[in-house]
Amino acid sequence: MSSLGARKATLSEDFVVRLKEIFGSDFARVEKTFINRSTTFRLNPINKGDQEVLSSLRSNGFKLKNVPWSREAYIVENKSLLDLQKTEAYEAGKIYVQSLASMLPAIILSPREGERVLDLAAAPGGKTSLVAAVMKCRGELVACDNNPIRAERLKYNLKKLGVLEEKTSWKCRVEEGDGVDTIKKYQNYFDRVLLDAPCGAESRIVLGDKRTYGFWNERNIKDNAFFQRRLLFAAWSALRPGGTLVYSTCTFAPEENELQIERFLEEAPDAEVIPVGEIRGIARANIVSRWKDKKIRESIRKNALRIIPTGEMEGFFVCKIRKAEAG
Repeated sequence: MSSLGARKATLSEDFVVRLKEIFGSDFARVEKTFINRSTTFRLNPINKGDQEVLSSLRSNGFKLKNVPWSREAYIVENKSLLDLQKTEAYEAGKIYVQSLASMLPAIILSPREGERVLDLAAAPGGKTSLVAAVMKCRGELVACDNNPIRAERLKYNLKKLGVLEEKTSWKCRVEEGDGVDTIKKYQNYFDRVLLDAPCGAESRIVLGDKRTYGFWNERNIKDNAFFQRRLLFAAWSALRPGGTLVYSTCTFAPEENELQIERFLEEAPDAEVIPVGEIRGIARANIVSRWKDKKIRESIRKNALRIIPTGEMEGFFVCKIRKAEAG
């Protein structure tokens, strides 16, 4: 069966129609990316993940490819995830296995040493630990998750990666519970907030694995968007005037992405979408200009980032929003 025939035999036709509307002429590229991707990881400088680690991996037969927009991120070209998990570097928390696209929100957030930062939907901890590394473990970092099992996994990973270790001028803690209620005590508190929102995960579909797409329907998209909206406004309330919020998802649905931000801006007059910055080697797709008869404003179309998925990197949506100074 051809790839086109396989796609039609497995994916909802409604989903395919939506993808064509979202990506236009880029659809042909997107439809080839519903595959198992190469294993990717990043170095963890908190636990001395450095060039010696890379040398050790290479000496043990790992063929590694650099990522143009990050000196810490690498693609494993010739071995499996299981092979990587058997290494000393993995066991010691000197590297962290993470998809390339999911590294970007923390990088785009650009936290600074000494700041107060919130990761609102933090499990399993990849983005949290990257934020900590960028901050050089100086400042305050709060990581939240509402699922008890995921929260325990979050704690485990942060301990393994050295993030929860007590250090001078460093506070990091995990808050378990509903994010909307949990952060009510942090009103106007954080300098930066990361909300990598729970989503439909459309960019993680793998043809042949129905578990990754069998649940798809437009009702789920609406439910996701409703939950994201609650989290987004909660995150905004925890951000101090003058602070920065990064909102991201690993799904394609505009209802969960640019339309979500459009509706947020309609009710948040103190919010301004700002550029995510130039990221070398990333394939960008156009932000939709209209969806479901709703026009998307120019600031979103100009400044938000929609990544075209590839064989090495999943699709992602990232938007950076600044809160106006008080007064």
